[in-house]
Amino acid sequence: MYEYVPAKLAASPPVLVAAHFCGGSASAMFGFTGMPAIEAAADKYGFVMIFPQTTNPATSADCWDVGSKASLTHDGGGDTQAISEMVKYEVSKRNADATRVYMMGASSGAMLTEAMLAVYPDVFKAGAEFSGVPAGCWSDGWSAASNWGGTCASGNDIMTAQAWGTLVRGMYPGYTGYRPRIQLWHGTADATINYNNEGEAIKEWTNVLGLNATPNSTDTTSTPGFTIEKWQNSPCGFTVLEAHIQANGGHTTPIDSNSVVSFFGLDKTGADPEITACGGSGSGGAAGAGAGGGSSAGGATGGGGVSAGGGAAGNTSAGGATTTSGGAGNTASGGQPSGSSGATASGGASSSSAGSESVAGSSNTQSSGGTSDETPPADSNAPNGCSCRTAGSGGGSHSAASFVLLAFALSFARRIRRKR
Repeated sequence: MYEYVPAKLAASPPVLVAAHFCGGSASAMFGFTGMPAIEAAADKYGFVMIFPQTTNPATSADCWDVGSKASLTHDGGGDTQAISEMVKYEVSKRNADATRVYMMGASSGAMLTEAMLAVYPDVFKAGAEFSGVPAGCWSDGWSAASNWGGTCASGNDIMTAQAWGTLVRGMYPGYTGYRPRIQLWHGTADATINYNNEGEAIKEWTNVLGLNATPNSTDTTSTPGFTIEKWQNSPCGFTVLEAHIQANGGHTTPIDSNSVVSFFGLDKTGADPEITACGGSGSGGAAGAGAGGGSSAGGATGGGGVSAGGGAAGNTSAGGATTTSGGAGNTASGGQPSGSSGATASGGASSSSAGSESVAGSSNTQSSGGTSDETPPADSNAPNGCSCRTAGSGGGSHSAASFVLLAFALSFARRIRRKR
């Protein structure tokens, strides 16, 4: 776990988790296109950022586990529970606001974002994912040996909205509380994660949030190259689902920092904006029944449905979700990063003695620009080099804000082993 703590921290700061892509790292995500503007927003508004890092030893190295039974079960272990523990740490350590926690990620991190909102709806208020897949989809064709869900990546998991919603609700049985709002971003020409996954994610979240299949609005002019569809909840009328579709866009969907910060309400003080607008705990799919989601076109796929338990579910009829256990998968606990924290930014000097929670940062050089799509399981988002803030204890400049590795990941891993 790495954290980014601005020099001027809000009294009870919101928390934003930003998850990296396959082959990436915390520092690579920190310097990824679009992220510096979000970090600048953290400086301005005083919210904390968590940059988790996985060191999954599977063939598809450094991809998040979003396919195992452990990760797709509330408090079941795996990468998802590790990240929920990171949030608890920030709430305790930084007096962070537990009612204002948000999640975002690119590619594998986008898959993790959807999984986190499904498995831990009690932790997160909203998420934004860039080029991901519906929660639970990755389990079809997934194995611990590769950590790659090829059937899902190819866009071959087509199910009804109700089946997708049932899959999500099975990840936290009995939960009937608030369901987080979400932004879905995807390019129509994505050669790594098929664009079909955008449509399936829309079906999943309309059902989970109790929305109609048809959006309340469609905008093709405000953002060049994008079609933006929005759904409002009822009766509050607050936007709880957005689909941002990039025409002819590849796998590296650009991160729109202004849109993300605004959607989360990180530029506002007080309660989460949905809570402010709707009262109580918000109405973003509070019932969790998905009654309004309808059953958009779908049906069974040739490769079978997906399983809430991880691993391939085998063939299912009519595209229905199963609740079989599937493969046990691994129970990696979020990954202890090895090596350094990467390059310094904004002229900051690296430090090897920034306090008991810090690690030395090596002086790697930062590169700029995106990369083209790659063949899976490698992830196209990975930039060349990395950029991250120096570990530190505060101070008045952006470069002096702390970005540190926390040793609690090791103790969490030990707790998981004892529980097993």
